[in-house]
Amino acid sequence: MTAFVVASLSAREVSRRWAALALVVALPLWFYLVRRDLAGQSTRMLALGIGWSVSTLTLFVVNASRSVDPRLRLTGASTASIIGGRLAAMSGVGLAVAFGYWVLLGVDQDLLHWWVAGLMMAVTALVAAPLGSLIGALLPRELEGALALLSVCAVQMLADPAGTVAKFMPFWSTREIGTYAVDGGSFDMVWRGLGHAALMWLICAGGTLAIFRWRLRLANYPEPS
Repeated sequence: MTAFVVASLSAREVSRRWAALALVVALPLWFYLVRRDLAGQSTRMLALGIGWSVSTLTLFVVNASRSVDPRLRLTGASTASIIGGRLAAMSGVGLAVAFGYWVLLGVDQDLLHWWVAGLMMAVTALVAAPLGSLIGALLPRELEGALALLSVCAVQMLADPAGTVAKFMPFWSTREIGTYAVDGGSFDMVWRGLGHAALMWLICAGGTLAIFRWRLRLANYPEPS
């Protein structure tokens, strides 16, 4: 029940920031239009744009909830339900954005495996939500958090997908699944991408939970004699 309340509060916070929400929806489109003539590059850029947008929006929601979380803890809410509810809400927003752009790809591009492109975007959105939450937990100010996310996405775009550095980045799964969606090849690329995404999700969600458990811990006072 608490997770549902937190999810509702997070969704309400997003709806209030209509300008930020509009930018979240529009930003991946600019990534896509820059390389629209090249199906492979435009698809990968679109997915990375979704990842940056959803993670940044999650960062803003996490920072906006800093004054609410302690009060929820005092009412008896667990840290896991607070984090879980927020991630559920932001993952839902990300999946909605991903679905809309997946339809756009189907209309505008001729991909080898269109359904895998949808899987790529969904996985990107699901990883982006806990990534933004983790950055928000580590960097309490929005400017520093946004710059950190921008740096992560910039390195992800520039790094060689086959290199070691790229494999340690959160959206390597996007590039791996996207390669199969556009160029085909062995389906093992999809499994590797899904495995990497699951690992990144666990690291980011687990790190967020650990930080907030420490930050929202309740003081235990001795019983009066």
